Amino acid sequence: MVDAKGRNMKCLTFFLMLPESVKSKSSKSTKKGNASGSSKLPPVCYEIITLRSKKKKKMAADIFPTKKTASTTTVQQYQQQNLNNNNTIQNCNWQGLYSTIRERNSVMFNNELMADVHFVVGQPGRTQRLPGHRYVLAVGSSVFHAMFYGELAENKDEIHIPDVEPAAFLAMLKYIYCDEIDLSADTVLATLYAAKKYIVPHLARACVNFLETSLSAKNACVLLSQSCLFEEPELTQRCWEVIDAQAELALRSEGFCDIDAQTLESILQRETLNAKEIVVFEAVLNWAEAECQRQELTSSTDNKRKVLGKAMYLIRIPTMALDDFANGAAQSGVLTLTETNDIFLWYTAAKKPDLEFVSQPRKGLTPQRCHRFQSCAYRSNQWRYRGRCDSIQFAVDKRVFIAGFGLYGSSCGSAEYSAKIELKRQGVLLGQNLSKYFSDGSSNTFPVWFEYPVQIEPDTFYTASVILDGNELSYFGQEGMTEVQCGKVTFQFQCSSDSTNGTGVQGGQIPELIFYA
Repeated sequence: MVDAKGRNMKCLTFFLMLPESVKSKSSKSTKKGNASGSSKLPPVCYEIITLRSKKKKKMAADIFPTKKTASTTTVQQYQQQNLNNNNTIQNCNWQGLYSTIRERNSVMFNNELMADVHFVVGQPGRTQRLPGHRYVLAVGSSVFHAMFYGELAENKDEIHIPDVEPAAFLAMLKYIYCDEIDLSADTVLATLYAAKKYIVPHLARACVNFLETSLSAKNACVLLSQSCLFEEPELTQRCWEVIDAQAELALRSEGFCDIDAQTLESILQRETLNAKEIVVFEAVLNWAEAECQRQELTSSTDNKRKVLGKAMYLIRIPTMALDDFANGAAQSGVLTLTETNDIFLWYTAAKKPDLEFVSQPRKGLTPQRCHRFQSCAYRSNQWRYRGRCDSIQFAVDKRVFIAGFGLYGSSCGSAEYSAKIELKRQGVLLGQNLSKYFSDGSSNTFPVWFEYPVQIEPDTFYTASVILDGNELSYFGQEGMTEVQCGKVTFQFQCSSDSTNGTGVQGGQIPELIFYA
């Protein structure tokens, strides 16, 4: 049995599903039939308000020292992903085309259809007006919930957001609407800023993971300053690992000149910085020149010294080689005449003057060695070198930096060898060096170094190779291990197809990998 209210509800439901032609006819007949005073449903009223921001926020460009900004093309690409849904939805029952709520929400991404709020995003002159839907945004972010439904909310149809880049804002909206994470090197930092501002933690975590996987010596210094800004300690630690191990590459990168003064001082204070002090000095001068340009000062030696301030005394000039100081720092012009004279006396005089500069050398990093053989041997017909390649493949379970190889030497007395070492990943050359080493006739290993340590990512096989030229016979390894534990790092080894001189997992050359972890 159905009461009057139940019948009205059923008729209303059916009425909403009717086509427009039937709906209009049904509406007329309903008005005639209900003229005898049936009860009306109360109207529904919605009040949507937004949170007023009183503080003026800094522009993202002021916070992120990246050289590339999100272009209008990037924004248009996001818009094109939606195919202008508000124009393409022709079917009145478009909802039935999508089987899940996620797919239906995705249709609303960057879509004017049913949009009840708009955002004007970006700096003046480079803004983009983007549509939004308050309910969807409030579900995805506690900040949006407070803006639209909180106690202090205001009812504004258009919200200006000058401190977020349009491409980053769209990346955040895409995550909220579509549950999809779409990051690129150009926008990830700005997207991280947006995710932090609007408290979207899973997107922020994805941004940090993206930065960690793309971390290298070229961007480590810039990411270090920004990881401190965003309070991401894990990313900060990863940056320090790269900067310490590949210090000279990091200091010579363009990104080093973009860091702030506080980050500069923190780098110069590092005891574990694995670099020559003359390289540190030259990098600091490059930073000072860039800072003069940022402050709109001429790049004179006086202005360079001025912008450096107390950071100048963090350069350990007295620990340089005398030739490096005499031909470099002493003639740079940034040191006063008194400082130059005192440092020369520090090198030569028995009674050394007091210096404001730190005079203790940096400790640097201690290299570790992964030894893959349990024993070594020599025979009258092994191990010979005739321009052939000894090679082995390896993988690690955490990021390390390969600094060089330990190699066997002559089994017939002292001898000198010429070694060409290479490190590849899937055929791509990552590092190489040509050098010589002297062996004393013992079964010890002798180190051969790359010019710069090579960054090794986990769970990927790399190929270590060497071509030796020297004494015909040398020691070789035996009883090789497929897995070796070195401290907190696990190495795995497998044979390489590049090996043409007999080296493999069980025996041969390249007994050691020298690394920083």
